[in-house]
Amino acid sequence: MQSLADIAKPPTLSLDDYAAGILAANRSVLARAITLIESGAEADEAQAQKLLQRLLPHTGTSRRIGISGAPGVGKSTFVEAFGCYLVENGHAVAVLTIDPSSTISGGSILGDKTRMEKLSQHERAFIRPSPSGGNLGGVARRTRETMLLCEAAHFDIIIVESVGVGQSEVALRSMVDFFLLLLLPGGGDELQGIKKGITEIADAILINKADGENRRAAERARAEQAAALRCLAPATVGWKTEAALCSARTGDGVPEAWKNIDAFFNRLGPKGAIAARRRTQMLEWLTDLIRDGLLRDFYRNPKVEKVFPGIRKSVLHGEITAVQAAGALLAAHGESSKPKTYDQQN
Repeated sequence: MQSLADIAKPPTLSLDDYAAGILAANRSVLARAITLIESGAEADEAQAQKLLQRLLPHTGTSRRIGISGAPGVGKSTFVEAFGCYLVENGHAVAVLTIDPSSTISGGSILGDKTRMEKLSQHERAFIRPSPSGGNLGGVARRTRETMLLCEAAHFDIIIVESVGVGQSEVALRSMVDFFLLLLLPGGGDELQGIKKGITEIADAILINKADGENRRAAERARAEQAAALRCLAPATVGWKTEAALCSARTGDGVPEAWKNIDAFFNRLGPKGAIAARRRTQMLEWLTDLIRDGLLRDFYRNPKVEKVFPGIRKSVLHGEITAVQAAGALLAAHGESSKPKTYDQQN
């Protein structure tokens, strides 16, 4: 007799089941495929890579838009208003939101579906919150693969929302075609240095919450950003980054934001600029994967695992420098990585 757990457990999907379901835009199968992509199990990872290889010819046709901004700027509210506008105008929209993982428990909030209730109910929209896993910049390790799945499921617009902290903007810039930065009215002079670094990689800047009593402050902020942009090189060659106002709460400025983004793709797409950016991003992705793989192999190395506790203790007690410790650990890793001689094998 089956247990309740067995009855509730969904049937196992084959590679053909996953591919057919995604190409048919089956939301349930797509969600399960993303879970497969995010799994850390070796068997799941092998199947996920086979699935991506199968679907690769059906990818690359969407418009990839990254949206970021500091916590409290209203990213989720804007994404919902923006997404609703797009689906109501005939687009199929996938929203990938990166929730911050706790560095203590490893858990994440994953609350974007509740924050985007209206958009999540639309038949041409798909929202997937993913934990960052503590990765640099808060961008999930498998976001790039997830974008490919969504493209194969015929979503013509993919929006990636980052947590907006640390290096998340840089990581997000490396995987999208168009980068939109949201700012608050009157962010304060202490944030100007941070804003400048982010502004340099933005294709558009929107001052959000530009309504009611905030309107005058938003106008000043827009003027300040417009002046700053005149002193910066364009984030994308052939495109002028501009600052504008919007209110995600009222919807003001949302159609204009899309008009600007649409113009970006219509102008630069035929010139090959977007295709060139994606080729560069693929090479950056390759480099990231190699780095991640080497780091993972390093810490899984038996000799490194054996000597690491003692070396770590020596560093903490001030007996050796961090440089000496790193050298010893790398030597241990290199020793175990050397090919065995005939005498060692026999």
